[in-house]
Amino acid sequence: MSSRKTRTEIEKTYRERALKLFPWICARCGREFSGKRLRELTVHHKDQNHNNNPPDGSNWELLCLYCHDNEHSRYADGDWYDEVIPGEHEPASTYKPFAGLEALLKNKK
Repeated sequence: MSSRKTRTEIEKTYRERALKLFPWICARCGREFSGKRLRELTVHHKDQNHNNNPPDGSNWELLCLYCHDNEHSRYADGDWYDEVIPGEHEPASTYKPFAGLEALLKNKK
């Protein structure tokens, strides 16, 4: 059995479980899915580890194709620029534009 076929079977299994656990709504944009459009709803692994598939689904969220692509592009962009993704571990910016403003205002009086 090829590794691609095995991966496809594993994905099918956790996708089926996720669809039973969660409402058919994109966790990011809130679009609802049913019928043929249900195929546009994907399972996103929150920790980026596709082998981490706990039975309670705690590592998954359902995202539409667009939001899923956006989520992964954030990580790719962060890797490209070798930066932390805003909101993940460190603040997006450490610059404090008003630091020292109080001292400047006191000096003017």
